[in-house]
Amino acid sequence: MAKSYWIGDVLSGSHDGAEVELKGWVHRSRGSNKIRFVVLRDSTGTVQCVIKRETVGDSVFEDLAGALIESSVVLKGTVSPTDREHGHEVQVSSGEVIGPVSPDRPFPITESAMAEADGGETEFLLDNRHLYLRTGRMTTMLKIRSSVFGAIHSYFRDLDFVEYQAPNFVAGAVEGGSTLFEVPYFGRKAYLTQSWQLYAEAAMPSLERLYTVAPSFRAEKSRTRRHLTEFWHAEMEIAWGGNEEVMNHGEALVRNVAGKLLEEREAELTDLGRDLDLVSRYADSKYPRMRYDEAIETLQGLGIAVEWGQDLDYSKEKVLTQDFDVPHFLTHYPRIAKPFYHRPDPDDPKYVLCHDLLAPEGYGEIIGGGERTWSEKEILERIDEEGTPREPYEFYIDVRRYGGVPHGGFGMGVDRVCSWLSGADHIRETIPFPRDSRRVTP
Repeated sequence: MAKSYWIGDVLSGSHDGAEVELKGWVHRSRGSNKIRFVVLRDSTGTVQCVIKRETVGDSVFEDLAGALIESSVVLKGTVSPTDREHGHEVQVSSGEVIGPVSPDRPFPITESAMAEADGGETEFLLDNRHLYLRTGRMTTMLKIRSSVFGAIHSYFRDLDFVEYQAPNFVAGAVEGGSTLFEVPYFGRKAYLTQSWQLYAEAAMPSLERLYTVAPSFRAEKSRTRRHLTEFWHAEMEIAWGGNEEVMNHGEALVRNVAGKLLEEREAELTDLGRDLDLVSRYADSKYPRMRYDEAIETLQGLGIAVEWGQDLDYSKEKVLTQDFDVPHFLTHYPRIAKPFYHRPDPDDPKYVLCHDLLAPEGYGEIIGGGERTWSEKEILERIDEEGTPREPYEFYIDVRRYGGVPHGGFGMGVDRVCSWLSGADHIRETIPFPRDSRRVTP
């Protein structure tokens, strides 16, 4: 049952006049007792197939005419140009229904359900996510997602970064205890990882340039359009590098992802109604830098209630980025606002050498990173300063005890980047099976 012909190839005109065997699913069907027009879909597109009773015979015609939406079928026929949609159709000579859909349980994702969603996602569509994946919009999103992942891997591999994996069960926090998922672990407590970072730093003296694309977990109850409890993280770490070099990699990576989407998924972005000029701007422009203090002044000037020393939540990022035409780096947060692993600025220790990359159009932070606290003396001071117990981080401290060097890295929220570059209304649209504070099925 191997597949030799794809609908996308038929639509390209490369098979005009040829006999093909198409394998796919019924997308739409209409007709009379003598002729049937079946729109067939596969992962590469849709094409109209013309089925005539006098050509295929009574038995085959009745089977194909009775094939409901999402029935899987095999159709053989000749490709012919047409003035109709997509410019090609298939004159069917024979066919077979492979996986029928029962009239008692028709495919539930109807045109009316899609119209009600109006490009978004209702609870009904989320409950039927396993079937909603077949729709054109989700197919498009998943192709965009695939290209984003491919662009991330190619960026790092082209620069000789080594892909490295870390455990998902961990003993301590990276981003803060309030967002840890605690799990029972053979009579002990363990947690689902919030980030690959701490275990990446352990391998930094061995590999020097390393990266991963892996899931991370945050027990956040936030129900914004950009939060998931399980999300995909692209993270990197480099030895002998500081905050500026890490930012340069972050900018180059995001620009590379935007460029690859334009190169590989222009048609999909257009189908979603995305402004290609915007995506092109994100691929080609330099990303400005702004210090935290300047951001606070800007927000306060706009009448936003924010005090120096506070971390900036999404509501403030949204206001700050409303006039951005490209992503901006926000650097040098106060020491009191960031975890112990951020290195204090030697020129002014009340700040740390860190950065967030904020995307425009209201999408907010897509990258967080910086230079790490790399000496044993400083890391112990920072851990004690926060009142964090040392024991879970002894392995992390050892990295500094035995040949510590300046180093840094970042984490990029891949789902957020997919959401931003595709123009999605909600981050759930960009991942096959979204997980948030209310949903763990299907």
